[in-house]
Amino acid sequence: MNKSVVLITGISSGFGLETARLLAQEGHTVYGTVRRSVEPLPNVHYLTLDVRDREAVAKAVDEIVAKEGRIDVLVNNAGMGIGGPLEFATDEEIRLQMDTNFMGLVHCVDAVLPHMRRQGRGKVIALSSIGGLMGLPFQGFYSASKFAIEGYCEALRLETKSFGLQVVVLRPGDFATGFTGSRKKVADEAALEAYPVYKTAISKVEHDENGGLKPVVLARRISKIIRKKNPRNGYVVASLEQRLSVLLKRILPAKWFGRILGSYYKM
Repeated sequence: MNKSVVLITGISSGFGLETARLLAQEGHTVYGTVRRSVEPLPNVHYLTLDVRDREAVAKAVDEIVAKEGRIDVLVNNAGMGIGGPLEFATDEEIRLQMDTNFMGLVHCVDAVLPHMRRQGRGKVIALSSIGGLMGLPFQGFYSASKFAIEGYCEALRLETKSFGLQVVVLRPGDFATGFTGSRKKVADEAALEAYPVYKTAISKVEHDENGGLKPVVLARRISKIIRKKNPRNGYVVASLEQRLSVLLKRILPAKWFGRILGSYYKM
C-alpha cells in the first residue's frame, strides 16, 4: 500500500481522533490540527490552529510541504453544531457555525490546492452529513453549513478534475462522539416557550447520536478512500434506517418526505 502525507483537521476527538490514530497505525504520515493541547497519539504531528484563521492554515500547510515535499490527502473534519429554533440563533452563533464548518473547509482547500495542482494529484475528503442532504429541525444552521459544503465540493470537483484532484464527500449519520456533548444549544426561555416541541426534538437527536455508530467506522471508510484509486464522489456512512431516509429524500415528493421527517422528530 502506498503511504500518503495526510492533513486532518480537528483531531482532538471523535472522527478526527480515530482517523488520525488509524492512518498513523497504517504507516501514513499524519498531520492533525487541534485548537488546544491534547494527549498526543503516537506518530502523529500536531498543529495548533483554528481553521477559521486563514493565515494560520496557510502557514501550517506551507510548513508541511516544506518538510514532506507534498500533501496527498486533506481530510476536512473540523466542525461544530448549534441547536435550537432558527429565529433565536444569534448572529455570533451563526457566524461561528458557518465560519467553522464551511469557511474552515474553504481555508484548508485554498491552502492545499496550489500544491496539489503542481503535484498533479491529491484527494480532498470533506465531511458533510446526512444533514447536508436534508434540513434537520432545530439544527437548521448546522444543516445550512453542510448544504454549503455539498455545493462547494460539487463545483470544486468539476473545477479541479483536470488537475488530477479527487473530491470525496462523506455524509455521516448518527455517531457516538463528543459532538453531542459539545453542541451549543439555545437556552433562551422565550425560545422554549415559543417552540415547546424543541426539547422533545433535541432529546431525540441526542438519544440517536449517543446510540449511534462508533467513530472508528468512519475512520475505516476514510482509510479505504485513501487507498482506492477511483473513489466515488460521495458516501453515506450511517445506519440502515438513516441510509433509507436518504433514499426516500431522493425519490419522494418533498411534502411527503417532510411529513415523515416531522413525524420522526415528533413535530
